[in-house]
Amino acid sequence: MQDRMPFAMADHREPDDPGVGTITRTRARTMRPPLYKVLLLNDDFTPMEFVVHVLERFFGLGHAQAFEIMLTVHQKGIAVVGVFSHEIAETKVMQVMDFSRRHEHPLQCTMEKE
Repeated sequence: MQDRMPFAMADHREPDDPGVGTITRTRARTMRPPLYKVLLLNDDFTPMEFVVHVLERFFGLGHAQAFEIMLTVHQKGIAVVGVFSHEIAETKVMQVMDFSRRHEHPLQCTMEKE
């Protein structure tokens, strides 16, 4: 029985010979999914306390951090509340919008690709 050599070594031709091929392997690179910013928009009707409550309830923020973000929304008109995968961002936007409507507030929440 003959010992078998690996494919690349079994060919005894010179490397410059056009009949010699190179075996290449490609690796599949796993790409991270894109992230999305969840944004809260200012309005003139939603009470500040309600915005703080929304930030605490749906984004798990502490009172001080929620208050700070609420002030940013109030002063600048918009603030990033968090960055999430598409599904999580979409869910948070829907939760905030639904909760706001049920409490008859016009608070707007949206998302955009980071």
